[in-house]
Amino acid sequence: MIYSLENSIIKITASTHGGEIHSITNKIDGTEYLWDGNPEYWKYHAPILFPIVGKVIDSKYKVEGKTYELPQHGLARTSEFKFISKTDNEIIFELNFSEESLKVYPYKFSLRSIYKLENNTVKVTYSVKNLDNKTIYFSIGTHPAFMYPINSTEKLEDYYLEFNEKESSNRKVLTKEGYLSYNEKECLKSTNTLMLSKELFIDDALVFDNLKSNKITIKSEKSDKSLAVEFDGFPYMGIWAPKDGAPFVCIEPWFGHADYENYNGEFSEKEGIISLDIGKEFSCTYKVTTF
Repeated sequence: MIYSLENSIIKITASTHGGEIHSITNKIDGTEYLWDGNPEYWKYHAPILFPIVGKVIDSKYKVEGKTYELPQHGLARTSEFKFISKTDNEIIFELNFSEESLKVYPYKFSLRSIYKLENNTVKVTYSVKNLDNKTIYFSIGTHPAFMYPINSTEKLEDYYLEFNEKESSNRKVLTKEGYLSYNEKECLKSTNTLMLSKELFIDDALVFDNLKSNKITIKSEKSDKSLAVEFDGFPYMGIWAPKDGAPFVCIEPWFGHADYENYNGEFSEKEGIISLDIGKEFSCTYKVTTF
């Protein structure tokens, strides 16, 4: 089921399928900022990554010595959420554990996706509550795909990412299978800009674990249309676009990451995993502001 929310500046739509946002539109000039989900390139819009980010080795992971299987990015993005409530400026969806989910992820949880409009900003909050009688473990992240070029008269190469801090950071290299390696490549060297191009993603996503910035803005050299993503508190960042030159780029704040290529330990011991005690709640928020 698709729901809409709007104010005088922007309109969004969001779906109970995957609990994800589908559209962010400027009402004044009709500009669409979010990818439309065309499966020719990529069938999602802004999926929620839970309870894993990226891939686990051979789609398998261990909890207390027992092996479970999850596809890339986990179960939330293909699950049906329940509509909880809607006000003039906020909509809430929820995904609860089920007998089926326990077969692939052995913890009892509630996951809420909350979308709130604040002028020209969409505030996105994910909230996880432990409904189990033991500590639960998970990763969580987001994977929004933003249109670029934003203006149809421009080219991919007219665009760049602007960080709100000067960065000197290497990217963590992914293997051909999509796991993290222990290798790094120089990427950002005393700069706050990164030019976008097809070649930038020839080796898959750019993965960072030490950015100083908490905001990345998509900008053009030829127009004033832009979009900013704020991500306070997220320890990891992925930046990705299909290497065939699809007209979008993903800015992905994460709590957690894909398995390292040789990881064979317990899920609870994996780097970046969140532990949540009985009855406790974890939440994280990112914001998308359109200009």
